[in-house]
Amino acid sequence: MNPTRPRRFRRAAAVVAGLVAASVVLSGCLSAMIPDASPRPSSSKAADTEGVAENLLPYYEQTLEWSNCNESFDCTTVTAPLDWADPAKGDIELSVIRSRAEGTADPIGSLLTNPGGPGASGVALIRDSVAFAVSDPVRQQFDVIGFDPRGVGESTSVTCYDAADMDSYLYDIPENARGTEAWTDELLERHRAFGEACDANSDGILPYITTENAARDMDLLRAVLGDPELNYLGYSYGTFLGATYAKLFPEKVGRLVLDGAIDPSISGLDVGITQGVGFESALRAYMADCLTDDECPFRGTVDEAMADLGALLASVDRDPIPDADGRMLGADSLMTAIVAALYSQDSWSYLTMALDDVLQGNAEIAFQLADFYNNRQDGTYLDNQTEAFRAYNCMDYPVDATEQQQADATALLEAEAPTVAPYWQGPDPCEVWPYPATGVRERITADGAAPIVVVGTTNDPATPYEWSVSLAEQLSSGVLVTRVGEGHTGYNKGNSCVDSAIETYLLEGTPPQDGLRCE
Repeated sequence: MNPTRPRRFRRAAAVVAGLVAASVVLSGCLSAMIPDASPRPSSSKAADTEGVAENLLPYYEQTLEWSNCNESFDCTTVTAPLDWADPAKGDIELSVIRSRAEGTADPIGSLLTNPGGPGASGVALIRDSVAFAVSDPVRQQFDVIGFDPRGVGESTSVTCYDAADMDSYLYDIPENARGTEAWTDELLERHRAFGEACDANSDGILPYITTENAARDMDLLRAVLGDPELNYLGYSYGTFLGATYAKLFPEKVGRLVLDGAIDPSISGLDVGITQGVGFESALRAYMADCLTDDECPFRGTVDEAMADLGALLASVDRDPIPDADGRMLGADSLMTAIVAALYSQDSWSYLTMALDDVLQGNAEIAFQLADFYNNRQDGTYLDNQTEAFRAYNCMDYPVDATEQQQADATALLEAEAPTVAPYWQGPDPCEVWPYPATGVRERITADGAAPIVVVGTTNDPATPYEWSVSLAEQLSSGVLVTRVGEGHTGYNKGNSCVDSAIETYLLEGTPPQDGLRCE
């Protein structure tokens, strides 16, 4: 590695909708519900326009026109300004879906949700897996709202590559040896071309795909739904979106749950390092479990098995494995497959199958996991998750680490995540993004906000527990709930202690005791 060319670190897309049921990955049975455009009477209350600036009233006063999305859901679009600082620059559209309260004609209100990413579709989360997103008691009493943030999915969206070019971008094996200056230059050129394509194909929206703008969009959604305060359940990246909302509109905070928190004060460099260490920890937990099973392809102690896995990664890095579809499985795609399976303990058995398959010289199952992570199915991409993820991160996280900080981070990662480290490093795509970041990394206190509940899972690889602890401490009204366990996020994952605490808070407005620990 050329010491004058500092390494950056990959950032895992923290998408809670992830491996809802890993069998979907292997069977390819994912189905979508087809919207019905027939009119549906609106049950929305009058828009809340209190305190709204005159030039924004046309947005806040708009009337929603709902249509059927099959028998279960209502759909609509909401118009928002492209640039909240200068609404004259034009408009964007936000796609919204509603699951009406199932147990009452007079719901508590709307509960907005966000599955994470950034870049995951909130519309798809509610449409395809509302029971995974929100528990039955909450669905009984709230109108559950999914929405695609600006730049995402069915809203005015970031567009970069077609499927063939995206395959090349995500899966092609670099021509140059890992860690060399030529390898760095090759990857930077790939990232530069990707960013230029995003700019060319996204109709001028890239500079405005920021979490602050998305949080302002969320206040607009709250208002046009007729809620005087925001009730919100945000997972993973959705916690940063929710915390940003609380920073901007503390007086409008209702019942906010932030599950699997991102620490808003840390840099992109720190995010990459902490996630790398988190996935190494989760991988060791997986390996300890795997070694208790006769079907596990590894033997010996956890340390010995991790060393063997490291050797396997190095092997496919040297000699990629061909798949039937013509793609080659290298170490980067295998690491993506591993990361995908570590989001949920329920998916560990599929990771075992994939690793055993790779040890036999086969790439099929590993590609299925990597494709699920990238939302790729049958050679096409189901959404623009990758494009939106890049757009948000490059606008939210300044690229400002010094060479010494980079060197220190590399040493830390290699010491604490030796299996993951070689495949976690590379040039930062945001170095060559078409627009400089406008976001700032700072503590969020949201002074004056009502209680905000933060849920952290002790061995969460994507949003490590320490981030939830930090965010709960930063927020003036933060309340921390700890789920002791594996996997990403904690609510509605089968822990009755966590579920009861969150449901009591959402349904009754009574927050749990700060520091509640759910074994």
